[in-house]
Amino acid sequence: MPSVLAVLGVPGETDRVGLGLAGIDRVCVLLVDGMGADLLAAHPDEAPFLTGAASRTLTAGFPSTTAASLGSLGTGVPPGEHGVVGYLLAVPGQKRLMNPLKWRLHGQGPHVDLLKEVVPEEFQPGPTIFERAVDAGIAVTRVCPPYQAQSGLTRAALRGGNFRPNFSMGDLVDGAAKAMREGSKSLVYAYHGELDLTGHARGPNSDAWALELAQVDSMARLLADRLPPDGALIVTADHGMVEIVEPVDFDSESVLQHGVARLGGEPRARHAYTTDGATHDVVQAWRSELGNEFMVVSRDDAVSRGWFGPSVTTRSADRIGDVIAVPTGSSAVIRSGAEPLQSRMIGHHGSLTQAEMLVPLRVVT
Repeated sequence: MPSVLAVLGVPGETDRVGLGLAGIDRVCVLLVDGMGADLLAAHPDEAPFLTGAASRTLTAGFPSTTAASLGSLGTGVPPGEHGVVGYLLAVPGQKRLMNPLKWRLHGQGPHVDLLKEVVPEEFQPGPTIFERAVDAGIAVTRVCPPYQAQSGLTRAALRGGNFRPNFSMGDLVDGAAKAMREGSKSLVYAYHGELDLTGHARGPNSDAWALELAQVDSMARLLADRLPPDGALIVTADHGMVEIVEPVDFDSESVLQHGVARLGGEPRARHAYTTDGATHDVVQAWRSELGNEFMVVSRDDAVSRGWFGPSVTTRSADRIGDVIAVPTGSSAVIRSGAEPLQSRMIGHHGSLTQAEMLVPLRVVT
């Protein structure tokens, strides 16, 4: 997104990605949730348009999950700076973990209006890409499902400009195409989430996923066909996906539970919040129990490795688990008791593997 702002002439922005795009005054960024670069490359017949010429790849941030990646897309900085560091994360003053996608507390307990308790604009106070674009006189439109209009994540990381709800693929194409023609310069962000949903439920190697990809390819082509002469379409994704084989169940493994006060993150990127003084023991126990299939590190180690980006604010560090566990193969740490629905999902993401981290970058003029 900073590269897009540079293309549109916003002062102080740099084309980090090398988009080029001379003479372009209108850009639509289409984000297809769950469309990993490896998965896309494996389906040229289903996606002839998206696998065509000039297709490149980018590396998503860690964890390779929607909330963190949309936070990065909307702010132009990594999770260590924008603060959405996981699927379930700790927030000060709350005993239960927070789900930033839904902006509510996880698990059983009293109702808490988290939009008031954890104000999104205070959770992530920096200016968003869209706010910077509006300040530069660019017409900004976000074309997204209705539930995202005033969601906590939208208010935190994707705020700014106009919001146009879309109700179908056709409505997305129509809305984005029309929005691109507004103002003397325009930036349109469009989000499509059903490919990710299909991958979770049926698996990214399923016929259902391939058929959904074919629909996404058609949607992208139809949008490209409606570009104005000075317009560009950029198609990318937030993460890839893998199918899980032989997961480890935290809820039935007492060795993993010892010293863990709260278990956050998600099956492919677990954050363990430990009891006082237990971090070292938890790291050693998890390494011993999970074996070579996982990388298990302390928070300080993960930060020093740059997993959350080159800079991690104090505010963001406080939200990261004391211990981070990510699988390097096809396993995961599930919770059959506490998270039964998520534990039954076939497709997952969040870890550091190429299949989860690499996303496509398709630029069309």
